[in-house]
Amino acid sequence: YNLFNNMEWNRTSFTNQSTMTEDLFKPFSVFSVLILTLLAILVIATFLWNVLVLVTILRVKTFHRVPHNLVASMAISDVMVAALVMPLSLVHELNGRRWRLGRLLCQVWISFDVLCCTASIWNVTAIALDRYWSITRHLEYTLKTRKRISNVMIVMTWVLSAVISLSPLFGWGETYSEEHEQCQVSQEPSYTIFSTFGAFYLPLCVVLFVYWKIYKAAKFRIGTRKTNTITPMPEVAEVKEASHQPQMVFTVRHATVTFQTDGDTWREQKEKKAALMVGILIGVFVLCWIPFFITELINPLCSCDIPPLWKSIFLWLGYSNSFFNPLIYTAFNKNYNNAFRNLFSR
Repeated sequence: YNLFNNMEWNRTSFTNQSTMTEDLFKPFSVFSVLILTLLAILVIATFLWNVLVLVTILRVKTFHRVPHNLVASMAISDVMVAALVMPLSLVHELNGRRWRLGRLLCQVWISFDVLCCTASIWNVTAIALDRYWSITRHLEYTLKTRKRISNVMIVMTWVLSAVISLSPLFGWGETYSEEHEQCQVSQEPSYTIFSTFGAFYLPLCVVLFVYWKIYKAAKFRIGTRKTNTITPMPEVAEVKEASHQPQMVFTVRHATVTFQTDGDTWREQKEKKAALMVGILIGVFVLCWIPFFITELINPLCSCDIPPLWKSIFLWLGYSNSFFNPLIYTAFNKNYNNAFRNLFSR
């Protein structure tokens, strides 16, 4: 009887291993190979582009201050997404979204996934807030104040991200299912609400409010801009002292003094550029992440069965935000463009 059981177990084990091997080496279609190649290129490009930003900030001394510390924090989170999260996610896709790398690696992957993506999102929010204060409160928002506030925002970003990502490790839901070969973010409804609001919906509200205020401030300045002209009287004016003293006469000739404010000043041009950069950064952030977080919030609460293909599309669309972040920020900053040229011309 025991011998029969052993033979049956060995046959089942061999069958499972054969199935796993067949699944692993199952031929892909041309379309699948193309998609996987594009995803691999996205991983490499995201990593290299963010590393380039970090190297530039480290090597150029003028970048060792605000707001480049916020950019460095964003680049670190995006490098971690490219190095620690996206490669394992690609392996997950290659296995047909089945996880065969064990519980420990699953927990590590999910923790880093939530940590890095949440930090990336909050870093975008911190940059938007910094730009908002520098545009609307440039007199009170001094360099010393800016440095202190930016450092506080960086610490809060990483602490909040760590709290959200590590909560499932202390029993708030389960990330791994050996029976179904699943490795995913905890589907516990209470954790889903906490994590999605903490990682996306709250920063979304902040950045939308910030951009609305920036837009209002810009519109107000354009509305109040006008041409001021001061024209003294054309006739000669004489100013005499008391009759007992020698007379002193001051003659003012016809003159016109014009203050032209129709054109943009240097500060207005800088503010316009900053507002445009923040707007594009926020717009891309929303477009990349909102499909994923809508499905993440709805799926556990209504037990909806979202097709795996769409889950993959929404997830990788969110990951792509880590590629666009440094691209958008550096495109609107001439200092980075000059630093890149100097870096490669040496």
